[in-house]
Amino acid sequence: SSYFSTISLVGTPLTKTGALLTDTRSRSALTDLHSEQVRLKISTHQSGGGQRRSDGQRTGATHFGWCSVVLHGGLKDYLKWQDIVVDSAVFRLHNLFTTVLLLTCSLIITATQFVGNPIQCIVGKELPNHVINTYCWITSTFSMPDAFLRQVGSEVAHPGVANDFGDEDAKKYYTYYQWVCFVLFFQAVMCYTPKWIWDSCEGGLMRTIVMGLNIGLCKEEEKCKKKKVLIDYLLRHIKRHNMYAIRYFLCEALCLVNIISQLYFMNHFFDGEFFSYGLRVMAFSEQAQEDRVDPMVYVFPRVTKCTFHKYGASGTIQKHDSLCILPLNIVNEKTYIFIWFWYIILAVILSFLLIYRAVILCIPSVRPRLLHARNRMVPREVTEAISRKTDVGDWWILYMLGQNMDALIYKEVVSELAKKIETAASNNP
Repeated sequence: SSYFSTISLVGTPLTKTGALLTDTRSRSALTDLHSEQVRLKISTHQSGGGQRRSDGQRTGATHFGWCSVVLHGGLKDYLKWQDIVVDSAVFRLHNLFTTVLLLTCSLIITATQFVGNPIQCIVGKELPNHVINTYCWITSTFSMPDAFLRQVGSEVAHPGVANDFGDEDAKKYYTYYQWVCFVLFFQAVMCYTPKWIWDSCEGGLMRTIVMGLNIGLCKEEEKCKKKKVLIDYLLRHIKRHNMYAIRYFLCEALCLVNIISQLYFMNHFFDGEFFSYGLRVMAFSEQAQEDRVDPMVYVFPRVTKCTFHKYGASGTIQKHDSLCILPLNIVNEKTYIFIWFWYIILAVILSFLLIYRAVILCIPSVRPRLLHARNRMVPREVTEAISRKTDVGDWWILYMLGQNMDALIYKEVVSELAKKIETAASNNP
């Protein structure tokens, strides 16, 4: 039983960290590291030193998928602060904030449909209201685009509401409103996908090699043994972490692809009106009063028309014209103006992030500067020595270790690693 309790101190089990890379050498590397950690913990346990830590396996909520988060109340675990960070702030901005934003909007719009009536139509006394409301909700309503330019109260009763004179081509139909909550949920799932992919690829490697060194207050003997295990691992498996970094950079690129794809999807969903939606809203207040067309009312009309046909007493088809109020569009217009601005901002940030990653990949001379900027206590010559002898994958591992380890311990690890790399290089010219 003491052996299995010792295993729990190590961190993420090998079966999870083994999912990081598929090549044999990488799995062997992680096996060696895991074995050394077990021996270290057993020796510490037998000598009476060291502290029992119950890190557990806290990678759970994100690996159960979005449905688990929603159905089983795991949102709190999904949003909680992580002591070990394996991605960038922009990556989390896309995967955490945007996912929660879209899910919240979906829930609000779904709740709005059940509070009151999402549509209310005015009809004659010969037809029951609930029949027309249901029919117009499940089919569609329409407006007359040219009527948005007419004077309300004198020329038209409401913006976009006018006589169609039987011209079907002049009508603009609205069929999206019953699908909005489902589309937002689907978008939330798509924003969560890059994080799910990266968590599956990363597999807990960073948590395993940190070994609790993110907390500087530990016994000196235990700290030295953990540092030795970490340095030995990095030395033996140098230039074997390129796929780790490349897969992460690809997941960041997938975030930008997702945002741009969703912008095109929403533009198609709103019949080509979404791309310019935010710009037209900003320009609305600067237009002359007689030329103003509220873009929010044009895309999300509050009052529309609906046509219902039925048979009369003699079998003649009767046409009933209804005026329909869509209070749900008040919520939709505010939701999508916020989403428009947020997606544009996020697309710009992600574009700059990918340019930054391209610079890291193509210009190795910037890597020592970034490594030094991560921890100013590490001398510049040390970061330059390490960057010269390592690939981008090893550099990225060291960069992320700087974010997850105690600053003083990280300085000691990097300095000693640089010395051993230089020594090994001089012995093997």
